[in-house]
Amino acid sequence: MKHKKKSLPILEGIEITDIAAEGKALARVNDLVVFVPRVAPGDIVDIQLTRKKNSYAEGRAINFHKYAPERVEPFCEHFSVCGGCQWQHITYAAQLRTKQKQVSDHLTRIGKIDIDELLPIIGSEQQIFYRNKLEYTFSNRRWLTSDEIDTASAITNPDGAGFHIPGRFDKVLDIRKCWLQDDISNRIRLFIKDFCLEHHYPFFDLRAQNGFIRNIIIRTASTGEVMLIVIFFEEDSEKRRNLLNALKANFPEITSLMYVINGKCNDTITDLEVRTFSGKDRLIEKIEDLQFRIGPKSFYQTNSRQACQLYAIVRDFAELTGNETVYDLYTGTGTIACFIARKAGKVIGIEYIPEAIEDAKINAALNNLNNIHFFAGDMKNLLTPQFIAEHGKPDIIITDPPRTGMHDDVTDTILAASPKRIIYVSCNSATQARDLNRLSIRYRVSKVQPVDMFPHTHHVENVALLELK
Repeated sequence: MKHKKKSLPILEGIEITDIAAEGKALARVNDLVVFVPRVAPGDIVDIQLTRKKNSYAEGRAINFHKYAPERVEPFCEHFSVCGGCQWQHITYAAQLRTKQKQVSDHLTRIGKIDIDELLPIIGSEQQIFYRNKLEYTFSNRRWLTSDEIDTASAITNPDGAGFHIPGRFDKVLDIRKCWLQDDISNRIRLFIKDFCLEHHYPFFDLRAQNGFIRNIIIRTASTGEVMLIVIFFEEDSEKRRNLLNALKANFPEITSLMYVINGKCNDTITDLEVRTFSGKDRLIEKIEDLQFRIGPKSFYQTNSRQACQLYAIVRDFAELTGNETVYDLYTGTGTIACFIARKAGKVIGIEYIPEAIEDAKINAALNNLNNIHFFAGDMKNLLTPQFIAEHGKPDIIITDPPRTGMHDDVTDTILAASPKRIIYVSCNSATQARDLNRLSIRYRVSKVQPVDMFPHTHHVENVALLELK
């Protein structure tokens, strides 16, 4: 006999007291910490528990008795379902204060770091339409709204184009308007969706792995250039050409129209050929007087304006005089290396992905920078005492690792090299705190500068300046 799952209780009149990890807020009920999404500190709510453990629980707000003073009306109609922009319901000033506190807590509590100076977070001038890249998925089984489920009516339009529902790889929320990227992104997506519906092009089935139209990637540049990559599950040259020709005719703004045939079980295109249908095979992005070539697979900071702020902070922290040897670890496509090269003697850029290093070399040549030398390889294997002996002892190390932070072997090599300064750029201040703790054997953290690259989310970029004791 199957036992009926015991329903969890409703907690009534609970005050939300703080912001927690991953964008959720929290309340404390006796000894229980309860995590709740889409509420704000100061809200008083009834919480339907959805999961309960010994020391914590998760739930959702089902009734509001009082709204927090810093709560605002979300501007996006998809806020209650979409997994992005989790903090739309909180004023931007409150978001910045929370991110500042998050950085401080991570460095002092996790890293046990004494910070000489924690500078005020630099907010984003653009709080909507700030991204230069988005990816949308086309699905024949879109996520159904609560209203659709409640009416129990037959679903006549199961196809959708938008973002994956958090935790549900096979469900896609159909997006009418996204506020993250220039509105041409919305117009292109909706045009493709309508064209495919009108011409009966099958949307992708994420479970059965069949269909025709699968994903699109849209890149926009501050120069006005637009790149569109259309990903098909299988080749049908007639259908493909009809869609791409329609896009070419209706969107003269698209300067790079490209396509990919992806018959794999995952959405990544890094190992696939990207073909140019019309226009150029790249965008050109500009920061200050520098130009950067952005290909269909290139990594580039998704908030272009804030990237300029971020790189300027790195350059200022480095205090270059023109003679230094600088190592730029996890250099990507060489944006930071190019940004600081004119004020350095020599720059060594190291990156794991060979294709990124090829882009980095092109970017250096594009800007007539002859003092940068790029190397591809696993950081822990490439950055060794032997490598440093061959290419010169660094006066300054800039490191911008992935969210997981640096491997212990890398921090050991940095400690052995003993550069005068280390500038540590991180998109995850928790793993940054761990690494700073290891480096604190020989370094003090003299300055920390948080930068908000992603408004309305819990993510924050952080730059720490370490100086040799």
